[in-house]
Amino acid sequence: MIAIVTDVHYRMSLALIRDLSQAGVEVITCEWEGHRENPASPALGAMSRHTSRHVWLPEDQGAEPIRELCREVMEERGERPALLPAGAATLAAVAADREQFDAVCGLCIPTPEQLDLFNSKEHLAALAASLGVPVPEAYVRRADEPVEDFVRRLPLPCVIKPVCGEKLGLTAAQRYAIVRSPEEAEAHYRRFASLSGEAPVVQTYLSGAGLGCDVLADRGEIVAAICHQRIREYPVTGGPSSCCRCIDRPDLRDYAQRLVKETGYTGLAMFEFKEDGQGRPHLLEVNPRIWGTFPLTRISRSGIPLLWALLSYNAGNPGAPISLPESPAPLQRKMIFAASDLMAGVGYARRGRPGALFAALGDFFNPAVRDGLFEWGDMLPGLAYYRSLLQKEKHG
Repeated sequence: MIAIVTDVHYRMSLALIRDLSQAGVEVITCEWEGHRENPASPALGAMSRHTSRHVWLPEDQGAEPIRELCREVMEERGERPALLPAGAATLAAVAADREQFDAVCGLCIPTPEQLDLFNSKEHLAALAASLGVPVPEAYVRRADEPVEDFVRRLPLPCVIKPVCGEKLGLTAAQRYAIVRSPEEAEAHYRRFASLSGEAPVVQTYLSGAGLGCDVLADRGEIVAAICHQRIREYPVTGGPSSCCRCIDRPDLRDYAQRLVKETGYTGLAMFEFKEDGQGRPHLLEVNPRIWGTFPLTRISRSGIPLLWALLSYNAGNPGAPISLPESPAPLQRKMIFAASDLMAGVGYARRGRPGALFAALGDFFNPAVRDGLFEWGDMLPGLAYYRSLLQKEKHG
């Protein structure tokens, strides 16, 4: 079988490419032309030895170049390729034009309605609460209530975030703010309201561990899942995981299954939770796409990348489906993004937590801890990524 992976400048695309290639899948990658000569955001997947062919796509034509690539491959091979969108914008564009794409490729992705629901923190929280999934307590500004009065009745610290920060083009670290004073709360509330044109979400702050339930679903049933715990993040003030570990949390999977079943969800998703002071998890949001810690699916040997490709391929080739392998129990492994995690260790130390720096150094030198990006058997993408970090630092 053959699979096409899009948006391969994202580092999480490498885990998908590597897993599929090592399982015997022929992998074609594609990326927009703007990344061809961009050292600050290189097309990492194009450099992988596991990529059989890379295609540069013209800009400003929407998703049409991807559809034409699928058509070309279908006509060459006599079968529809599995199309695996690695970027949120591409996923949304393909989902919106599903009928046209179904004619030339196989897909295992959410519908536009499912994307909108899971991307809306307000609607997601209401649905979760109706299904008995715990969510943080929310605080709503009353009609005609001045912002300065609203923020002064909030319990502090609290969290303020837009309804859908991803649609605003915000990075993970920019999609929320933890505020500790009325002045901070007012500033961030007004900022998010100005960016989105709607009232931001305001929730109680949860002080416990950050958790995730990472799933592959098909028509309302979870096919495979792993759970993870955040250990360190970068930036340390609130950013993506720089270190995480696979954990066994049946309660998180149960909560995710309730939402997947109720919505009839299909595709990949990461359900993000955070524990309160008593260790009880609360659902924060859902990323209905490939997520930042996706490489842990490879490191834990969960089989999720291959299963996603097979479900996609079978959807496009119903007359010649490939049997799905059994989903193995994931290995309880720890993963780091080495460069980010070392910088996170330094950041924690500067904030009075030197133990986190020593822990980061220990994980860096521990052969049992796997890097989510760099692999000795496929070195070029990792080296290019480190070069891009230096480039950003130079111009930042």
